[in-house]
Amino acid sequence: MKYFLAIIGGGPAGYTAAEQAAKAGKSVVLFERQGLGGTCLNVGCIPTKCLLHDTHAGITDWKVLQQHKTRVVRKLVAGIRMRLKDVHVVMGHAQVHDGKVFCQNEEYEFENLLICTGSSNFVPPIPGITDNAAVWDSTDALNAEEAPKSVVIVGGGVIGMEFATIYHALGIPVTIIEAMPRILSSIDQDVVQVLYDKYIKAGIAIHTDTKVTAIEGHVVHTTQGDFEGDKILISVGRRPNISGFEELQGQANVYFAGDVTKTIMLAHVAERQASAAVNTMLGINDEVNYEAIPAVVYTHPEIATVGVMEGDIRALPMSYAGRFVVENDRENGLCKMAVDPQSGKIKGVTMIGDPCSEIIAAASVAISQGMRVDELKRVVFPHPTVSEILKEIL
Repeated sequence: MKYFLAIIGGGPAGYTAAEQAAKAGKSVVLFERQGLGGTCLNVGCIPTKCLLHDTHAGITDWKVLQQHKTRVVRKLVAGIRMRLKDVHVVMGHAQVHDGKVFCQNEEYEFENLLICTGSSNFVPPIPGITDNAAVWDSTDALNAEEAPKSVVIVGGGVIGMEFATIYHALGIPVTIIEAMPRILSSIDQDVVQVLYDKYIKAGIAIHTDTKVTAIEGHVVHTTQGDFEGDKILISVGRRPNISGFEELQGQANVYFAGDVTKTIMLAHVAERQASAAVNTMLGINDEVNYEAIPAVVYTHPEIATVGVMEGDIRALPMSYAGRFVVENDRENGLCKMAVDPQSGKIKGVTMIGDPCSEIIAAASVAISQGMRVDELKRVVFPHPTVSEILKEIL
């Protein structure tokens, strides 16, 4: 049988494309070598959010945390299987040769091919990092049978800061080592400073401008001294799983989506890229608007951002929204907006304060639609809500 679409990778990009093409009445085969849902669902976004939610709620029993995480993941994986009821799913390692996909000693023909093989944890070339039981990556940390007694986190990016939040909530001593001059270096400095100050005050040790030179057992050697932890969590980014598919780039009817594209490694970006790819296959003109991609750091408080912080910058404490004060007593938070000085269009929004992850989508819509400040002023926000901060800052 020749399929309209063959998909390699069953993560957010893969299952989104498969469901969309199947709903359009097209024949689809999807190949996944590990588990449906990919990194995000199995060992990434969802498991970490379970731990963040539960620890923030005061749950400290590691076994209870793990049981809830496992239950949630299983439920969501089952949901994906239901969504793919009209898709031929093949579990196994797929390879492409001579215009066909080979998997489990079978060959599959296709009209269109979508590669969405995701990414893997990057292992930096640090002496002593391999074959060391004290060294974890994010997958090890999520699947650990017991909570560590203390943790040294190498990397103060999104993953590192979220794990620091989890461990600190459990009462585990945390040390963060970051090579850059500041944590979360790609996010507005004023917003990040709010988080930095709170975490330092809470007792989380953060060492910036600090490079790791070697690891020996439980000891991390750096340019600023040695740091010891029961576990050493390496969280210095991810690398696309492109090996074996490089020669397919640029070929007709071959598409790429998700982390493998080396654009923005976020699940919602993968879904959007996959949807655009399927639309293109169906003859529908569709392009991804990368100027309106939201991103969230699920620390406590949360950080959310979209667009670019260039132009006229406005800043306002989140406490200008009444409900924020109700739900975040003794917190001020911060919302910043960038406006183009010529057109008055909103170019970017960055904020810190719960629950800004649920608010940033409104800013994404405004930016994607090219809304001006005067246009957003006419939008009615419900009261009292934290989202009113987007009205107050105008």
